[in-house]
Amino acid sequence: MRFDGKAAIVIGASRGIGRATALALAREGCSVIITYVKNREKADETVQAALAMKARLVAIKCDVSIKEDVDTLFKTAAEEFGRLDILVNNAAIDFGTNLLETTEEIWDRTIDVNLKGVFLCTQAAARHMIPNRYGKIVNVSSNSGFGIAVWGETAYAASKAGVIQLTKTSAFELGQYGINVNCVAPGSVHTDMLKGNMSDHEYTEFLSARKKITSLATIAEPEDIADAILFFASESSRFITGKTLLVDGGRRDFL
Repeated sequence: MRFDGKAAIVIGASRGIGRATALALAREGCSVIITYVKNREKADETVQAALAMKARLVAIKCDVSIKEDVDTLFKTAAEEFGRLDILVNNAAIDFGTNLLETTEEIWDRTIDVNLKGVFLCTQAAARHMIPNRYGKIVNVSSNSGFGIAVWGETAYAASKAGVIQLTKTSAFELGQYGINVNCVAPGSVHTDMLKGNMSDHEYTEFLSARKKITSLATIAEPEDIADAILFFASESSRFITGKTLLVDGGRRDFL
């Protein structure tokens, strides 16, 4: 198994992309800590799914925008596993507001979770990885942060663009210690975040529109993004760092 004996932290993994990634890592022999903020029930479901595979997975409540929470998380990981090989920064929120609707509170909370959280976790992970001169850090951005304007994603797109640049600078600084830092930028993925507050009818129409601008004419499942994350977390990406991989089914305005 690709990750036998490895230890990972997957941020924001009670559902969606994070859950799929955590379970994929566990399935391949990795010990995993997942984080959640509010949805303890979903986090417990992820833990039970891992137990059914006889894998080791622990859920910890952590708000990554709060340094004390992050410090406690990484201290717990060190005590639980004795090492840290992989960090997946996946936590994100999206209020779906346009420029004029975005309040200062919405802006601050989005940047705190989506960007500051990546900074705090990357910094903490690096301090654990540097002594071992090994580590894989994978950030999850979005194609909306890669250069395409999307209505209603003022704060979200700005935060995800920041994640891409943070990936580059972190990779540049941490490469000397044998730490790879890369980024996955998904397009539309079947998740609760994507649906948001849309009705079933609105969501169906939304998906239909998204399929029309995607070369593969389909919408990704969380497992599709997890596959890309696992590539960057594995030894297959040994000589790749500072890169962002678009996983969006070939969105036509990017081709």
